[in-house]
Amino acid sequence: MVQQSRFSFSLLFLFLHCSTKILAQAPAAAPVVQPPPAAPVKAPPAPPAQAPSGVQIQPSPGPLDVVKILGKASHFTVLVRLLKATQVDTELFLQLNNTNNGATIFAPTDGAFSGLKVGTLNSLSDGEKIELVKFHIVPTFISSSQFQTVSNPVRTLAGAGHRFALNVTTGGSTVNITTGLTNTTISGTVYTDTRLAIYQVDRVLLPLDIFTPKPPAPAPSPAALAPEKSTKAPIVESPVAPKDLSASMSLFMQNNVVFLAAGIVCALIPL
Repeated sequence: MVQQSRFSFSLLFLFLHCSTKILAQAPAAAPVVQPPPAAPVKAPPAPPAQAPSGVQIQPSPGPLDVVKILGKASHFTVLVRLLKATQVDTELFLQLNNTNNGATIFAPTDGAFSGLKVGTLNSLSDGEKIELVKFHIVPTFISSSQFQTVSNPVRTLAGAGHRFALNVTTGGSTVNITTGLTNTTISGTVYTDTRLAIYQVDRVLLPLDIFTPKPPAPAPSPAALAPEKSTKAPIVESPVAPKDLSASMSLFMQNNVVFLAAGIVCALIPL
C-alpha cells in the first residue's frame, strides 16, 4: 500500500515537472497589435461664395487688356469698337502695364448705347469720340468702398472743369453718377483687382462739353455788311488837251508882222 502511494506520488511529480518544462519552452505569446488610430474625417470644402448678380471678379495673371476683359463679358461690343477706333485701348494698355497708375472705367452696355438718339455717334467728330470715351475713364483705381470718400468733381481722362464734370455720390450700397446731362447708377462690377476696376453702367455718360447745344454766332450788323466808304476825296485827273501847233505858228507870224510894221513907221518919222 505504501509502495503504491509512493508510485502514484512519483507519477504526479513527474507529470508536474514535465508540464512546467514544456510551459517554460513554449514561445511567448505574440503581443496584441492595436489598430492604428482612425484618421479624422475632414468635412468637404465649402463651395466658393457666389458673386452677386452682374459681378465678375477675375484677377488677370498676365498683362491687363481692357478690350479682352470686356470682350469676355460679351455685352460691351460698342464700347470695345470705340476703344479701338479712338486708340484709347492702346493708351490704357500702356498705362496699366508700363506704369504704376491704375484706372477705373465706367462701361456702358450695348443697351446703353442703343438708348441714344439715332445717329448720335455718327454725328461726332473724331476728336469728340475720343473725348466721349475718355470721359468714362478715371486715371486712378477706385474700389467699391472708396466711392464714399472720392472728391467731386472726379477728374477723367477727358479733362476737368464744369463742362467735363463727373460727380459721384453714394446712398447705402448704391453709387450714383451725374454729369449734368446723365444721371445713372453702377449696376454691377465687371472686373476688379488692385490696379483696374471696371463698373457697368446702363446709360452713356454724356459730357456737357460735347452734347450741350452751342449758342449760335451773333449775326453781323448791317453796317458790317456794307462796303467801307473812303473818307478821302477821289483824285480826278483832267484830260490833257492836245496842243494846236497850227494856231501857235499863226500867232507867231502875226506878232512878227506887227513888229515889222512898227519898225517901218519909226524909220519914216523924222527925228
